[in-house]
This record gives sequence, structure tokens and C-alpha cells, in this order.
Amino acid sequence: MLEAALHALEKAGHGISLAGVVVIVGGFLVAAWRYAVRFRRQGAETAFQAFKVGLGRALLLGLEILVVADVIETITVEPTVASLAVLAMLVVLRTIVSWTLTLEVEGHWPWQSAGEG
Repeated sequence: MLEAALHALEKAGHGISLAGVVVIVGGFLVAAWRYAVRFRRQGAETAFQAFKVGLGRALLLGLEILVVADVIETITVEPTVASLAVLAMLVVLRTIVSWTLTLEVEGHWPWQSAGEG
């Protein structure tokens, strides 16, 4: 019974990983489409800024989903110090990337209010 539950969680982890990738790719495609439309209507600078924001938001959401998948996949395998260390490194790296993306997209660090940046 426990083995079946772990197998189901492993499959769920793979599905969530796929969902994270789909969000990133889909977000890129939507941002690129909107860029093309805005480029024709509003010019390159406005279109580029909107593209950066749209792409950054897709990346942020996709990275958060991938962190969830990594946690699930790590707990479904035999937990070892090495697997937990890898998970910790992934979470730290993705958190740093998320923070820098938030700074780029919103103009302030995640722990600051919008007016502080």
C-alpha cells in the first residue's frame, strides 16, 4: 500500500514538473505574441518592457511549480543526505532566481513594498 502511494506521488511529481515547463513555455509564447502585437501598435520600447514583464511572470510561476515538483520527487525516493542537499541547493538557487526576476519585473525586492524600490 505504501509502495503504491509512493509510486503515485512520484507520478504526480513528474506531472507537476511537466506543468511547470508548460507554464514557462506557454508564458513565453503568450509574451512573444503580445510583443509582436504591441510592437506594431506601440513601438519597440513599450513592447519590449511588456515582453520582459510577461516573460518574467511566466518564469516566476513556472519556477514555483518546479520547486513543488522537486520537493515531491525528493520525498518519494529513498531520502539520503545527498538527495536532501540537492533539493536544498535547488530551492536556494530557484529562490535567488525568483528574487532577481521579481526585482527585474516589479522594480523592487520581494520583501519590499512597491513604493520602496
